Amino acid sequence: MTSSNRTEPLHDETYLPDEDTGEIINFLAALRDRGRQTADPRPRLTGPDGHSVELPEPMFDVLVQVAAAMKAGLAVTVAPHHLTMSTQEAADLLRISRTTLVRLLESGVIPFEKPSRHRKVRLDDLLEYRRRQRHAAALAFADMVADTERLGLYDVSPGETRAALKAARKKTEG
Repeated sequence: MTSSNRTEPLHDETYLPDEDTGEIINFLAALRDRGRQTADPRPRLTGPDGHSVELPEPMFDVLVQVAAAMKAGLAVTVAPHHLTMSTQEAADLLRISRTTLVRLLESGVIPFEKPSRHRKVRLDDLLEYRRRQRHAAALAFADMVADTERLGLYDVSPGETRAALKAARKKTEG
């Protein structure tokens, strides 16, 4: 395995797809055509200078996901995370305000440590909280769909629904 002698600092970076995504499309097409079978037993990343490194399968899968997202015109952010995070980093990861995160921490919803003045949150605790929240949201959505089907609301025209809502609002106002 050959690696670059460069030591590059870790930093957050958002990568926007270029106007010409042809190279990304060609990369994905080449992978599809090969059935993800590579000539070597392990995937490799080769730089423009010819240096190459072996990639573990999970890293290869991440790069394929990045390429697919950029092909779709989506921006991709790569941000290294420490095992413990500050409250601001944790809030950014969950896409909530720091105040909301602190409320969750103080209520015991997400565990945290306070080795000094500042709270520290473990990355795996944050990811577990996010998984629980997404699961709860999926269950709530499934319940809403089941209720809507049970009440036969999918059979009602949008115009009838608007009229019923308008009448209900007038009733509560009067």
